[in-house]
Amino acid sequence: MRFILCFLALLAGATATVTASADQLTLDRIHSDPSLSGPGVRNLKVSPDGARVTFLRGRDDNQFQLDLWEYNLKDKSTHRLVDSKILVPEENLSDAEKARRERERIAAFKGILSYSWSPDGKRLLVPIAGNLYLIDVSKPDAARMVASGNVFDPKISPQGRYVSFVRDQNLYVIDLSTGKEKQLTTDGKANIHNGEAEFVAQEEMGQTTGYYWAPDDSAIAYKRYDETPVPVVRRFEIFADRTEVVEQRYPAAGDPNVLVELKIVSPETGAIRDVDLGANKDIYLVRADWAGNSKTLLFQRQSRDQKKLELVSVDAATLAQKVLVTETSPTWVSIFDDLRFLADNKGFIWSSERSGYKHLYLYDMNGKLKHAISKGDWGIEALLAVDEKNGRVFVSSNRDAIIDKQTYALKLDGSTADKPQRVTQGDGWHDATFARNGEVFVDTYSNPSTPPQISIRRPDGAMIEWLEHNELNASHPYGKYLDAHLKTEYGTLKAKDGQTLYYSMIKPANFNPAKKYPVFLFTYGGPHSQHVQRKWGNFFDQYMAQQGFIVWRLDNRGSGRRERAFTDANYHQLGRVEVQDQLTGVEWLGQQSYVDAKRIGVFGWSYGGFMTLRLLAEASDKIAMGVSVAPVTDWSLYDTHYTEQFMGTPKENAAGYEYSGVYSHLDGLTSPLLLMHGMADDNVLFTNTTRMIDALVKRNVHFELMTYPGAKHGISGRAPQRHVYGNIADFFKKNLKPESN
Repeated sequence: MRFILCFLALLAGATATVTASADQLTLDRIHSDPSLSGPGVRNLKVSPDGARVTFLRGRDDNQFQLDLWEYNLKDKSTHRLVDSKILVPEENLSDAEKARRERERIAAFKGILSYSWSPDGKRLLVPIAGNLYLIDVSKPDAARMVASGNVFDPKISPQGRYVSFVRDQNLYVIDLSTGKEKQLTTDGKANIHNGEAEFVAQEEMGQTTGYYWAPDDSAIAYKRYDETPVPVVRRFEIFADRTEVVEQRYPAAGDPNVLVELKIVSPETGAIRDVDLGANKDIYLVRADWAGNSKTLLFQRQSRDQKKLELVSVDAATLAQKVLVTETSPTWVSIFDDLRFLADNKGFIWSSERSGYKHLYLYDMNGKLKHAISKGDWGIEALLAVDEKNGRVFVSSNRDAIIDKQTYALKLDGSTADKPQRVTQGDGWHDATFARNGEVFVDTYSNPSTPPQISIRRPDGAMIEWLEHNELNASHPYGKYLDAHLKTEYGTLKAKDGQTLYYSMIKPANFNPAKKYPVFLFTYGGPHSQHVQRKWGNFFDQYMAQQGFIVWRLDNRGSGRRERAFTDANYHQLGRVEVQDQLTGVEWLGQQSYVDAKRIGVFGWSYGGFMTLRLLAEASDKIAMGVSVAPVTDWSLYDTHYTEQFMGTPKENAAGYEYSGVYSHLDGLTSPLLLMHGMADDNVLFTNTTRMIDALVKRNVHFELMTYPGAKHGISGRAPQRHVYGNIADFFKKNLKPESN
């Protein structure tokens, strides 16, 4: 459940007083072009030769139609490299492609959504609408289609000899020297998939691929899975003009998962060999990779209860195996993407939360721990780059401020493990993309008064050049609204167990401390997420503050980017500490002289929709109304990997499931409720809402309902999003009656 609230551009500001002539935000403007955040970019990459920075950018007339752009470091020019509309004027997507985009949270976008570089930095591989193009960067207008027909997950092999992709559940390669296409697997059909990640791997494990090239192009390791054991859920996808009955294999908590295998195939001969994943077949294959010498394949095997994770090495010639690292936890072991191999078989970097904080460790290739690269009462977020030449690693972390994200350098030899050097300097949020050798990086920086600014920098943080300065001035798309934007304040509260909770608050326009204001409380509350961040804020939050609401967010225990004592607090009972902490925030708000404690409302989507229902059921005497979008109402209806990570199975933890669901608490829900859901949601199934409707009707609880025909979990698309947020705003205004500004 990695749901992102919405794809709106972000905004927060630094001014609390609105002049009479200031233009205020409107929902229509928020949902129109150009983006109010300015010319944003996605999928930043530094070319392998270090000559270019490439990125995806929306068009001026449609911010969701993405083209491929480049910044040339030599001549300091920026220009569009590939026009998506020229390649494919109109997109016709397969159902499989639509589902994949929903998994990756990119369903709102069109055009070029991904691309990859050839190892020599001379060519780009661009998939679009099921077709695959190879583009010479010196002649980008002469794009060559190399494959067609529902192609997805394309890659250029590490040595540049092949292009690989998946089509119709089978793995293919194209020999670029001859142009000949070869089908490597043939059994992919019905319930058998080759080279793909299964549903829960895409949705919950961050897997965007199911196959992995050996560094010398000699082999491909790939996942093969059989969906036969997974129960079939028959659900109705209700569209405006039709109803489709979909039979989806959906593994709900406690159900069987797919049967997964790992195989190695030669792109030259097509010969396939099996890799033994162990006697226990009820496991998760969460990652696979090759060491730099192509002689060793490594895979990560997680137990079904997720309390054990093993890194296993496989001799590519003999298939002999050895367990290199074993991680265990009394709750769950997290999955990371930080495995890196050093040159000349000297060892590998591994990340672990074994100390209670996420840190990096250096091992030799036999699995012997050499030393910690980082340590202390702080944690890294991700390993960004390894610079072996200079003995450095670069990481992202919130070491200096929980609500910030910064880039730090550490010595590979562990000598600075507890003394990382901060590379990025401005307080706020930095997303860094490094060149392969760590010699340059692209920094995307924002804070509550600065929209995302993108610069190219040296490893010590020194500026090389702006890629996108994006100054917030009169000519900026947000320029006419600049005088009306409002300050975001940050603070902390204490949870019942003494742990620190972070909150953010935006006070209304023309704030008067002698008045009492209603509260727009946004909640998500779920694991792996953080929503109180010192970065460019959310336009809808700004809109609601300008409409006269105090806008409030609080990250409760169980939220992400924190130490394990904080994230583990909700183990085996979802909705307990999360509700406690949100009510701690509500109680604090009620004690403020400028808050009307009788006019506090809550809104949440997905896990936040669940939290909205639980908060109303727990405290309708303190929360006047709520809007719940696409909520989980019964955790036994949600998928295996996510739910069992925190709850175990329904058989093992029946009491926890009963408590964590919404239904056992519903008698306390008396406040006005607006319930919304997409009628083709294949993530949080629409069944969650139909059961809620039935339960509320049986209790004679009156509520309002809005359903969206054909919409998936994100209810994506400009018109649906405008309608969703219009409904939310109207429901808050109707029930909490803010003063007009």
